[in-house]
Amino acid sequence: MSEIQITRLGLKGDGITDDDRFIPFSLPGETYEGSFESGIFKGKRLTDSPARTTPSCPHFGTCGGCTLQHADDSFLESWKAETIARALKAQGLSAPFRPIATSPAKSRRRATFSARRTKKTTQIGFHKRGSAEMFPLEQCHLLKPEIMAALPACHALAGLGASRKGEIKISVTHSAAGPDISVLDAKQLDGPLRARLAGLANEFSVARLCWNGEQIAERNRPVQPMGKANVLPPSGAFLQATSEGEAALNAAMQEAVSGAKRVADLFAGCGTFSLPLALRAEVHAVENVADMLKALDAGWRFAQGLKTVTTEARDLFSRPLVPLELKHYDAVVIDPPRAGAKAQMEEIAASDISLVGAVSCNPISFARDAKILIDAGFSLDWLLPVDQFRWSGHVELAAKFSR
Repeated sequence: MSEIQITRLGLKGDGITDDDRFIPFSLPGETYEGSFESGIFKGKRLTDSPARTTPSCPHFGTCGGCTLQHADDSFLESWKAETIARALKAQGLSAPFRPIATSPAKSRRRATFSARRTKKTTQIGFHKRGSAEMFPLEQCHLLKPEIMAALPACHALAGLGASRKGEIKISVTHSAAGPDISVLDAKQLDGPLRARLAGLANEFSVARLCWNGEQIAERNRPVQPMGKANVLPPSGAFLQATSEGEAALNAAMQEAVSGAKRVADLFAGCGTFSLPLALRAEVHAVENVADMLKALDAGWRFAQGLKTVTTEARDLFSRPLVPLELKHYDAVVIDPPRAGAKAQMEEIAASDISLVGAVSCNPISFARDAKILIDAGFSLDWLLPVDQFRWSGHVELAAKFSR
């Protein structure tokens, strides 16, 4: 047995020793006694970090979702900002940081549950940490209460659609009209099952129910507010994880491109940024998924007081907007997936665009893309960390570039 010191956290929240080995649920500054067997630590903690706190959820340690409930909020806020700063430093960059915007507990508005049927009952839950095995969910300190209130409907759906041989997936999205539920990998539809599912949607006041990609019922339109517009996203479409996080990102983008009269919104989704921006500017929304653009366009057409919003279905990875196209705009807002947007950033860098509002869910790809802009004469004016995924290693950010 030997004493082992934790020096830092890894990107997923595991403590890392001074010889680069991992101890789950440890924190920097803590000392452990034990040994590693096949890479797995066996031993005990000798000292506690001042940042250590008592996890609030009984599933902590079993659930694969929250890996950092044992750390207090102040520590997590600093660590997430430092994670972004390290990614920037690796590219030789730095930025003025704003205080992190952290979503409150019980604010997550969408969850995908695993479900299965046993001999006598049904089980709804998440997967265990590092395992394909699921555990039954009793409570969750991340999800909105309205999501948890939909669990009886999920159990009923599992009873109709799951088998004892495999899991099905049940996604629940909160809307003011009621739960928006999509079930995947379930039994194939037939007439009797379709009728039973429609009855179940009515019984549990489900706003919309989709089954293996097919809409079964829509009692009420589960619209999502985006600025002055109400948007009906396609079932299962991407939404920001919390309304609080979305509000923080939107305020940042509004500020970043303030004064622009024509804005290109790239990777626009269903209009998270396009529609609020349209209060003050004309917007061209570019997105690869046509159904999401259709929802965005419908939301704009039925809204009042918005400037013109146009849409374009386009794969910005293989066919980014080039300088000749970008010359029609005063500013760009860009929110790419985790891989970032290297090709598109290179075209922005080569264009006459002088104002960019950027959102990212990956500090590493963001830093790589930021360097492209900075090498082309942009400055990184400010950066806002946004934490919509409490107690995890995940962090998002918003930033302003100008030249």
